[in-house]
Amino acid sequence: MMAAMIVALGSGAGLAQESGAAEAGKGSVSGLPIPRFVSLKSDEVNLRAGPGKDYPTQWVFRRAGLPVEIIKEFDTWRQVRDADGVTGWVSQALLSGRRTAQVLPWEVKQGAEVPKLELKADDSERAPATALVEAGVIANLQSCDSRWCFVTVETFKGYVEQSKLWGIYPGEIIR
Repeated sequence: MMAAMIVALGSGAGLAQESGAAEAGKGSVSGLPIPRFVSLKSDEVNLRAGPGKDYPTQWVFRRAGLPVEIIKEFDTWRQVRDADGVTGWVSQALLSGRRTAQVLPWEVKQGAEVPKLELKADDSERAPATALVEAGVIANLQSCDSRWCFVTVETFKGYVEQSKLWGIYPGEIIR
């Protein structure tokens, strides 16, 4: 499990949360949009080769809150994809509708120094920083306006450019 490095630099303002996803299609079981982002409920979630407990476990996610993208549904199983493009099947009982995002997951490289990103006091590149977070950290999405997202990471809050997050679609708005 990756630990978050956070440095307090000030405080930000809170916003209300309402989820809105891009509608490409509807799930055959849930009727919800496919694809859509959700998060893992547990610190241990088996990623299986197929939709059922009889299929072998390919991978074990060990990070509650990790965002995953649902790309297919079958009965009570959801085929998901993570930020690295790994796909497999997970029981819907282990997924949450809570929206989270991973900060710059594509910047995390084995053996390299982990880049850091500033949380901003408002939705502007010139705004002062409220905290520094490491690439790979999981942020809770509070709102997004298609360019900036207001997020919380542990007790810290601030704005991040939407393009620096994995777990939200380009142009997606969350109120």
